[in-house]
Amino acid sequence: MSRNILKSSLENASFNIIFQILFRCVTFVLNAFIIRHVGQEVLGIMNVRLLLLESTILFLSREPLLKACLTDTKSHNWAQVINQVWLSVPLSGLLSTALVYIWLNILSSTDDKYLEQYRIGCYAIAVSCIIDQITQCLVLVAQSYCFVRLKIIFETLYITIRTVTFVALVLYYPNHAINAFSIAQVTSAIALCSLYYGFFYWYIRNFNRLKENQKKDDNITFRNETQMALFKDMQDFKFTSVLDFFPAYMDNKESFLNKDLSLLTVSFAKQSVVKQVLTEGERYVMTISPVLTFSEQSMYDIVNNLGSLAARFIFRPIEESAYFYFTQMIKRDQSIDKQDQRLVSEAVTVLSQLCKVVSSIGLVVIIFGNAYSHTLLYLYGGNTLIATKLPTILLKCHCVAVLLLAVNGVTECYVFATMNNKQLDR
Repeated sequence: MSRNILKSSLENASFNIIFQILFRCVTFVLNAFIIRHVGQEVLGIMNVRLLLLESTILFLSREPLLKACLTDTKSHNWAQVINQVWLSVPLSGLLSTALVYIWLNILSSTDDKYLEQYRIGCYAIAVSCIIDQITQCLVLVAQSYCFVRLKIIFETLYITIRTVTFVALVLYYPNHAINAFSIAQVTSAIALCSLYYGFFYWYIRNFNRLKENQKKDDNITFRNETQMALFKDMQDFKFTSVLDFFPAYMDNKESFLNKDLSLLTVSFAKQSVVKQVLTEGERYVMTISPVLTFSEQSMYDIVNNLGSLAARFIFRPIEESAYFYFTQMIKRDQSIDKQDQRLVSEAVTVLSQLCKVVSSIGLVVIIFGNAYSHTLLYLYGGNTLIATKLPTILLKCHCVAVLLLAVNGVTECYVFATMNNKQLDR
């Protein structure tokens, strides 16, 4: 935590933007591949029905805990934090059981030819979500200690593994595309979990070795600058073994969970339910109501994804880094006049500049998006997407919404990073 928080947040946002562009380019090509080789109905099942199941499980079981635990990480009792983050594993298990039952038995069914694949897909999503939650404590530690490049490298590998696995299986078994999707989800989740645990095993082993050498010789010399940087950056690192990332293992003289952190988590949980419904509202409507076919759902999903490119490419990485930055600069339970005014002033300046930057981006999207919506849809899906005017009108509306999303996202980060639990509840 001796690193500069603002610098680390800016680096994190920059790398995340690059990653999002790479990820969306891959998704863009992948969806075009699916439309041409598998069909729109399969795309609708995967991108609307199955990915909605994944986002619901992950968001409700992960978001409240991570948001609460990122608050003022310098003051953490890490034993309590690790215990709390691991609550997401049984929570995701309970949510998976309930939601998979609803997805299989209550929601409208798929065609008989896809029914068995769809069933396997639901179970695969549940398994991959639980594996993802097992990794969350390491993701939290990596972000708290400003391991900026680590997340980007691992998520790039994660997307690569998932995409290569899916495409390879579809090319060999084109009639089992949903099964290929399921295998790719589980495989990539296992790979990401292994990468994180493997990295921290290596990192802690090297750090422990350096500490032992320093005890023997105060004038320890480092073989290279990387080793020296490793040692300096890890001075405040609280973990001495990979087992420390598991619940109830670290030495803890206080209670099993932190009461204030738990109350904050409950407040974020209430907010997360509402936010998830609002964010994915149209997908829930399409999933629950039989008004749209899977082909029509895939059409809407394509336009929706194209319309939110700026939000996903640029705004989301900025918001994630901004939230972490504000949580470290402003204390939740202290009035502004009692806090370090230098930090408060810096946070105000950063918020002001961020609002200007994202507003400018939003205006650019409105101007060029409205002019080239028809062209973009044609390049993406061919004549299928421009057969009627509705997709073009929908995409133009998305462009206007981008400006509102831009301002809303950054200001929301500041609000949720600085409110106490009573204000969050209200």
